[in-house]
This record gives sequence, C-alpha cells and structure tokens, in this order.
Amino acid sequence: MFRRKIVRITGSSFAKKRITVQALDEITGQIQRFLLVQVFTSAVVGLVIWISFMAIGLEHAAVWGVVAFALDFIPYIGAVALTAGSALVAFVQFGSLDMPLLVGGVALLVHTLSGNLLSPWLMSRAARMNPVAVFVGVLLFGWLWGVWGLLLGVPILTTVKTICDRVDDLNWIGELLGQ
Repeated sequence: MFRRKIVRITGSSFAKKRITVQALDEITGQIQRFLLVQVFTSAVVGLVIWISFMAIGLEHAAVWGVVAFALDFIPYIGAVALTAGSALVAFVQFGSLDMPLLVGGVALLVHTLSGNLLSPWLMSRAARMNPVAVFVGVLLFGWLWGVWGLLLGVPILTTVKTICDRVDDLNWIGELLGQ
C-alpha cells in the first residue's frame, strides 16, 4: 500500500539551495548594516544640530537635536522641515532677520553635508559598494519613486549586487556596483 518515495538531492540542486541561502543571509546582513548606518548618521546630525544651535544661543537646542535626529530619516523633506521650523523659532526668539538666516543656514548645511557626503560614504562602506553607484542609485530611485525610492534605494542596490555577484552572467553588474 504505502510506497516509499526516495528523494534524491543531487549535488547541483543542493548547491543551488546553499547559494540561495547564503545570498539571503548576505542581503539580510547588508540591510541590517544599512539601518545601523542610517541611525548613526541621524545621531550625528542630531548631535551637530544640538551643539550648533546651543553655540548660536537658540533656546531648547537639545530638543532641536532630537527633532533633527527624527527628521533625518525622511530624505529632503526632513531637512526642509527642520530648516523652516528652526528658522521660524529663531525669528520669534531673536526678533531680527539675521539670526533666522544663520540658524536655517546651519541646519541646511548640516543636512547637505550629511546627505551628500557622510551618508553615501558610510552606506558604501557598510554595503561594500561604490559610493558613486550608491549616490546615483539613490538619485535614480528617488526620481522614479519619490520618497519611497530615497528610503529603499540602498537596500535595493545591495540586493541587486548580492544577486549579481552569484549569477555568472551578471557578475559584471556586481563588479560595477562593488568597490
């Protein structure tokens, strides 16, 4: 009645499964490193904003540091919100036009340096990818999908690189995206 079915795992199918599991593990590790770098970059932005605003004399500088930390997770829109909000508060506090320009300029400068230099460099190091490829990829995905593309650009690129590194016909793309 019951027949035993012998299942053979051939060497090639077992090797393919092992490579797939390794690729998925590497993708998971790269996304974890991406998130850690994002938290670290946001913490640096928050700290620099706090110290800068404290040096300028803006009240509640520590609160602005926390706000900068939180808004740094939202590409571009977070920088605009922090710049506008802090400039408005500086205008109310100081009552002149030069201090809001200084506060807004500092916020914009910190976010510009972080978003265009520090973040792509750290992301490329964490994902073992070319910084130019990361920058161009984030721009491309941001153009295609807006804010979601900006948020998901690096994880998508690391996933593509990991897959291309393991498929023989696509190795050249992995090398192009790699360091």
